[in-house]
Amino acid sequence: MESTSVGGDVLFILLGAIMVLAMHAGFAFLEVGTVRRKNQVNALVKILTDFAISTCAYFFIGYSVAYGIDFLVSAKVLTGSVGTGFAPKGYDLVKFFFLATFAAAIPAIVSGGIAERAKFWPQLCATALITGFFYPGFEGLIWGTRLGFQDWMSATFGASFHDFAGSVVVHAFGGWVALGAVVTLGARRGRYRKSGDVVGIPPSNIPFLALGAWILSVGWFGFNVMSAQKLGGISGLVALNSLMAMVGGVITSLVVSRNDPGFVHNGALAGLVAVCAGSDVMHPLGALATGGIAGALFVWAFNQCQNKWKIDDVLGVWPLHGFCGALGGIVCGIFGQEALGGLGGVSLPAQLVGTGLGVAVAAATGFLVYGLLNRLVGLRLTPEQEYRGADLSIHHIGAYPEEEVSAYDDSPTVTDDDRRAA
Repeated sequence: MESTSVGGDVLFILLGAIMVLAMHAGFAFLEVGTVRRKNQVNALVKILTDFAISTCAYFFIGYSVAYGIDFLVSAKVLTGSVGTGFAPKGYDLVKFFFLATFAAAIPAIVSGGIAERAKFWPQLCATALITGFFYPGFEGLIWGTRLGFQDWMSATFGASFHDFAGSVVVHAFGGWVALGAVVTLGARRGRYRKSGDVVGIPPSNIPFLALGAWILSVGWFGFNVMSAQKLGGISGLVALNSLMAMVGGVITSLVVSRNDPGFVHNGALAGLVAVCAGSDVMHPLGALATGGIAGALFVWAFNQCQNKWKIDDVLGVWPLHGFCGALGGIVCGIFGQEALGGLGGVSLPAQLVGTGLGVAVAAATGFLVYGLLNRLVGLRLTPEQEYRGADLSIHHIGAYPEEEVSAYDDSPTVTDDDRRAA
């Protein structure tokens, strides 16, 4: 029976890892549908290569930083066949796989903010630094019980900082890192005129954008439900709360944006981002309210970001993940209370402190990493490269090569054909 139980846990978290892995296809198509046609190939390649670099950095460095565990031992030890350091049947290995997909979400989030004008290799360097050192450092404080942080929170506020599935640890962290990256890079050329006018750049492909949102939404149930990490901890409450938050985000974003399809599909994601932290303790009505608030917040924050603050965050990842993730960390301390139908065991002051710490660490990470790389190697494509698009400039092929005869032209000079293709 014990062997069967352990095998069930291995399969459970493995399925969760696969579902979250599939979410990275959602990140890719959400970006492909939002950026201009001349940057679609770059979006696809970035998400896949960021995932590869993230996994390696997390395997060799990050997981040890977060949890004090490394994998540089024999396979017999890793699978629990000998010794006591690892669980039987390789459970700790699939747990790493699961958490690595979370870590890889950080650069995937950043990718959407800096799309259409970032150099390729410097971004991969940033990915390695963030997933190898900075993200695991914060993850270890919250989920790895490192440095006694959660013990201090419990002693000070009567409860630890509660973030069941990563509203703050993953989403807010990624969103506030992205702010530093976006500000450091600056706006796309031609986005804002000297007069102060904003030049609209509509999504290139609404069906791809919608496909990305749907893939993310489906995978999110692995992201949230499988955060229990063992079959014995699974809760249908997490699944229902995720569903209610998702539809709440759709409805409010639909109303506030006046039927805008881009906002509607991202509204679903805003609700799911916000509910992660408290999905295991809220009442479904609290989850619905959380998603509804997040959907409206995203529309407002995106418009403020683009039109008022002149921050050219292409996919709105700072409003979506940064704002709504922070919201989720805070409202967990409200809707998780027994007085509002929740399961209790949460503290609003603890949620405020934990969320504030996550925002501060992430923002500092974004400005530090991208600012340093910008000084050392530069982050921005040249004006000529940006004009041609990242596809031709970096990968030498476009998403629609039969329409782009200049795809195979290695000349740095922009020709008339190049201008027509762009």
